Amino acid sequence: MNNMENSKAILKVPGTMEIRPAEMPVLRDEDVLIKVEYVGICGSDVHGFESGPFIPPKDPNQEIGLGHECAGTVVGIGSKVKKFQIGDKVNIEPGVPCGKCRFCLEGKYNICPDVDFMATQPNYKGALTKYLSHPESFTYKLPDNMDTMEGALVEPAAVGIHAALLAGVTPGKKIVILGAGCIGLMTLQACKTMGAAEIVVVDVLKKRLEMAKKLGAMEVIDSSEADTVTECKRILGELGADIVFETAGVQVTAKLTPQIVMRGGKIMIVGTIPGETPIDFLKINREVSIQTVFRYANCYPTTIEAISSGKFDVKSMVTNIYGYEEVQKAFEESINNKKDIIKGVIKIAD
Repeated sequence: MNNMENSKAILKVPGTMEIRPAEMPVLRDEDVLIKVEYVGICGSDVHGFESGPFIPPKDPNQEIGLGHECAGTVVGIGSKVKKFQIGDKVNIEPGVPCGKCRFCLEGKYNICPDVDFMATQPNYKGALTKYLSHPESFTYKLPDNMDTMEGALVEPAAVGIHAALLAGVTPGKKIVILGAGCIGLMTLQACKTMGAAEIVVVDVLKKRLEMAKKLGAMEVIDSSEADTVTECKRILGELGADIVFETAGVQVTAKLTPQIVMRGGKIMIVGTIPGETPIDFLKINREVSIQTVFRYANCYPTTIEAISSGKFDVKSMVTNIYGYEEVQKAFEESINNKKDIIKGVIKIAD
């Protein structure tokens, strides 16, 4: 273990990443030491890169890491670790909850107030590093037919599965997904896996809409060319959609949800929407639910199985693969080449 050298990519100032030498992570008894191989670039990482994290650190000198969708190989194990051995391919759930609060005890550990989630408060420790340590109970072994690039994409896929489960997707439901970025496309696949067929996906970027068609959307709408509400009702019928997922994280799309959802239907807010969005409650006073969705809980085993069995295709969503040394370029292109990138990943090591 002595010959391992660690480094990490740090957000020096918004817009600038820098790779710095780092200490090897502390390995506690119940931790596994992971050599990171792939890290997915999430919308929240790009937001952090552009303007700093959603929740800024209390200490202005706090080092800020980015990245939380990751997978790699176990290279060390703590004395109490039972599930893993050196050489195992694994991925991690980046949020480690307290395990003691009311929400954790109810199994809703994603809303634990003291969750330690990567690249955000309290520690701002990112996955863009050569080595990281992680508790065994939030680490998962990948099946033999799954590589670590797919392993890194389990995290966003779990968001889609959690959203579809919360929404109660079943065969026969009419669904509209606003936004065909990574999370929108994962939500689309989750809805398909749960038996829904009438799914309409809306975006302004051609490449994303083509991918939505490929991944099984019944119809797609380019909202830069057509009126979203009119088109949704033309396709799904005047009553509208049983479930509307907002996955773009913008007010423009959030404002459309009340006009698309049918009476007694559900609006699922999956994206992180900044600021205040006005809602005309009179429009939805016929028993419409609005449900916010936050990350996922108890979804990783299901998600890993869905990808491993071929029901979920995460690989074809990857349009750009960057090297670790290209971390700056990776983030700049995620902002400047939005129309060409569906999902970018950073390859840290072989």
